[in-house]
Amino acid sequence: MASRLNPYLSFRDNARQAMEFYQNVFGGNLTLNTFGEFGNPDPTVADKVMHAMLETDRGFTLMASDTPPEMEYQPGNNIAISLSGDDADELRGYWKQLSESGTVSMPLEKQMWGDEFGMCADRFGIDWMVNIAGTQA
Repeated sequence: MASRLNPYLSFRDNARQAMEFYQNVFGGNLTLNTFGEFGNPDPTVADKVMHAMLETDRGFTLMASDTPPEMEYQPGNNIAISLSGDDADELRGYWKQLSESGTVSMPLEKQMWGDEFGMCADRFGIDWMVNIAGTQA
């Protein structure tokens, strides 16, 4: 898989509805995963979207999630740029440059879903998310 760059939208409790709307607009295949599916038993977030991805026949990719209650949510500032793929060296290089002189909110490290993931704001205040796909069993 080649690396990809795409928008990542954040919502407060309505990511599922928004992504279903975008699927109606653009078509394509929508996958949704909830916080509960990844082991969070908290009933206030278990059914909320931890990660959604819409991939269209036209080559568009749109990702989104619900913002957990413990994280700040500001409409208008609810978009980040996502870099993802399986070329670990390439993506780590991007991460190093983007996070240098920026602010790391989540270090790039292995996550419960098996991938390496990190979040940062670059020196210009742009939010980035980097996901390096784990090796498939």
